[in-house]
Amino acid sequence: MKNLFTLKKYFARYRNKLLAGLLFILFSNAGMVYIPILIKDSINTLQQNVHLDRLIDYALLIVGTSLISGIFRFYIRQTIIVVSREIEYDLRGDFWAHIQRLPMKFFQQNSTGNIMAHATNDMNAVRMFIGPAVMYSIDTFLRLVIVVSIMITISPSLTLYSLIPLPLLSVAVYFVGKKIHARFTAIQEKFSELTTKVQENFSGIRVIKSYAREEWEIKDFAGMSRDFLRKNMSLVKIQAFFQPMLFLLTGTSIVIVIWIGGLKVINGELLLGDVTALVIYLGILIWPMIAFGWVINIIQQGEASMKRLNKIFGEKYEITDDGNTDHSIKTAGGDIIFKNVTFRYGENLPVVLDNINLEIKEGAAVAIMGSTGCGKSTLVNLLPRLHDVSSGVITVGGKGIKSVPLSVLRTAIGYVPQETFLFSDTIKNNLCYGLRSADEERMLNASAIAMFDRDVVEFPEKYNTVVGERGITLSGGQKQRASIARALIKDPSILILDDSFSAVDTHTEEEILINLRGYMKGRTSIIISHRVSTVKECDKIIVLDKGKIAEEGTHEELLALGGLYCDIYTKQQLEKEIQEYS
Repeated sequence: MKNLFTLKKYFARYRNKLLAGLLFILFSNAGMVYIPILIKDSINTLQQNVHLDRLIDYALLIVGTSLISGIFRFYIRQTIIVVSREIEYDLRGDFWAHIQRLPMKFFQQNSTGNIMAHATNDMNAVRMFIGPAVMYSIDTFLRLVIVVSIMITISPSLTLYSLIPLPLLSVAVYFVGKKIHARFTAIQEKFSELTTKVQENFSGIRVIKSYAREEWEIKDFAGMSRDFLRKNMSLVKIQAFFQPMLFLLTGTSIVIVIWIGGLKVINGELLLGDVTALVIYLGILIWPMIAFGWVINIIQQGEASMKRLNKIFGEKYEITDDGNTDHSIKTAGGDIIFKNVTFRYGENLPVVLDNINLEIKEGAAVAIMGSTGCGKSTLVNLLPRLHDVSSGVITVGGKGIKSVPLSVLRTAIGYVPQETFLFSDTIKNNLCYGLRSADEERMLNASAIAMFDRDVVEFPEKYNTVVGERGITLSGGQKQRASIARALIKDPSILILDDSFSAVDTHTEEEILINLRGYMKGRTSIIISHRVSTVKECDKIIVLDKGKIAEEGTHEELLALGGLYCDIYTKQQLEKEIQEYS
């Protein structure tokens, strides 16, 4: 239960409604337990002397009490169950906000499907605890106390006999509850795996179809689904045993009361109405006993799910504003300096960047080249603090980037990542994603610079055309140009292009680069590319090799050096000549 205690702040938020719900439970149960007393008195009256007026009075009292009890029961659901939905809303919002602020490392270590399972199945299991479990726990406890108390006033000895099966019930609930918790946890973990599988298949449907792997994927999913079914059936078997056991124990209590109570009526120790009331009270207790088992089930499921959610809530933000942040800083610009920067993705993982010292003047265009896996993307990811350096310092305009508020730093940077991503929305909303509100003029200007406007005019709804999931209806080149336009619309002081022309033909690339030279005057730009034709006009070219700066200089200086850059240039020139003559 310790994981569910973390919900106390949410319960405190709605304590007035919960207290009202508690009172409604009390009033509803008071009316319910009064009905058997009325029946008892009416039967005892019938045994002594029958008066029609008296029977009508009892009938009206029973109907009226039932009506009042039912009204209060309606309001129980209008308070406690409604509160459960409101707390679910708050919890889901907090979960979403927390996920948004977690570092990139978290998303690299957790699959999308697993996170989705937490946001759906686990959230629903916790909501069931907050609402039905809390409501029926209080309802069951109060009803049990009130009913047993009244039963004792009627016949202490018969009440004692009827309660004999209850200790067996407690023992059964304890052992069954532990099994439910373990099996439900296994189910939720398997559901996460299933969700991950589905998400990956939907995202990678092009690969699946191009490799004709549909049948294999169907069989693989069927195997995982069967395993999920087996785990669910193991829980169902426990639940199927639990419910009949509750009926058996409560039914045993009724048999005891009828048998022993009947003997007492024959011996003149009790009236028929007294025994009838006791049987009705046991009948009233049947649902609480069944609800008790159901509640235990829900609580165990809620505990398992809340444990999984708390694991996510326990993840540290790591990259966030802190005590060193200077909130008086409103802009980020100036010279960019990497001083003795070293980075690794984890303490026990190899070094990706090793003692990088680099100065980028404000307004300069700097290119980064190097072989795959040499650390190019990692280097530029450190600037907007998608990751933090393991050691060393990065400054912008003389200020350490950790002292610049994250929102200010990232607003100043227009970043086009290596892997382009578009939302399943209109082109307009995708392009204006970095703005608080759409700006048509800036959108059209940025689209023209990125050479994307000529494609958009061919679409049926122009900028209001909805692209598919991850922009699947656009070609690779169109997605890259859309991503470039999205970064330019922000009007950033620093532009980062991470291999953003790989899917664009060389002619279009040259046109975009010409447009960018005019756009980036006075702005700092960092361009990562494998093509010499893309970077040769830059003010400085950096060549990385195995996480270190191997060469640095202009296009002419690096050619004269005759090193790695010269080798890359020579190979690309040879490839170009071969293509021209082939």
